[in-house]
Amino acid sequence: MNAVKFGIFINTHSVQEAVEQAVSAEAGGFYSASVNDHFYSPLGSPETPQIECFTALTAMAMATSSIRLAPCVASASFRSPALLSKICASIDTLSGGRFICGLGAGWQDKEYINHGYPFPSLSERLEQLDETIQILKAMSSSNPSYTGKHFQINDAFNNPRPMNGTIPLMLGGSGTGLLQIAAREANILNIIPPTGHGKDFINDPVATIKFDMSVLKKRIAVLHELMAAGGRKPEDVELGGLALLGLSPKKDDQSLKDLASHLGFGDYASAQAAPVALLGTAQEVRKELHKRISETGVTYYIFVMANPETQEIFEKDVLPDFS
Repeated sequence: MNAVKFGIFINTHSVQEAVEQAVSAEAGGFYSASVNDHFYSPLGSPETPQIECFTALTAMAMATSSIRLAPCVASASFRSPALLSKICASIDTLSGGRFICGLGAGWQDKEYINHGYPFPSLSERLEQLDETIQILKAMSSSNPSYTGKHFQINDAFNNPRPMNGTIPLMLGGSGTGLLQIAAREANILNIIPPTGHGKDFINDPVATIKFDMSVLKKRIAVLHELMAAGGRKPEDVELGGLALLGLSPKKDDQSLKDLASHLGFGDYASAQAAPVALLGTAQEVRKELHKRISETGVTYYIFVMANPETQEIFEKDVLPDFS
């Protein structure tokens, strides 16, 4: 089993704030820092300030020395594959090999349409994601040529290439089409509820409630079946997940119960047991984490912090138990 890792998902209105939070997370012992890749923040309105993903990650890389930088996750549709390859290699070399390439097929239709991007069917977006991955691989090699259905490159040399010859690929999603690509290509799979309604799990109670531990385990089983069919072992893909983390020194804290209600859960206990949330005291969260790791094999958790107190409690009373 992989070592247990914790990342922090930074939702901020400015690059300066993102840098400050990345520096704080590094000092607190986090493995990685992430920002989203959207024109419209999923956690706000279309008018809410939204920083550009790779600009923020570049600034974060320059201000830190050990924490990994991982978009969670970048839309393969927003940049040409060749440009994306150049951006990823540049951040990787700038950071000394600390970049994790988090990629997904994209899902928030209104931001595509309103910013002049076509929003093809999911099957086509997955095809484009797959071809983008092939170009990322080609442009990390000495033979950077590729011809596909949607994209092609020819002698698209990408120097300097990634520090370690390649960049870890983290795919985000849980649909079967995404799992088929992950089984073949991914180093890390960030397993999240479906986003077919044009919403992320924090704003989609129906999808959130349906995505319980039994569904998570079934999705992992499908991944492992697909990997076996392709000749890969389960340990070849590290399992990860995105979750809302809420900690309090008080048991049954009302503010945490309110968070559970916002997510759509009818009772607090159900939210505490859901893959998309970790709520409770430090002792409760430590116990639940050990249980999840044992039962699912998920070892890389990226947390959306409910509040600054949550991060403080986690760093002091939870994280050391997994060091």
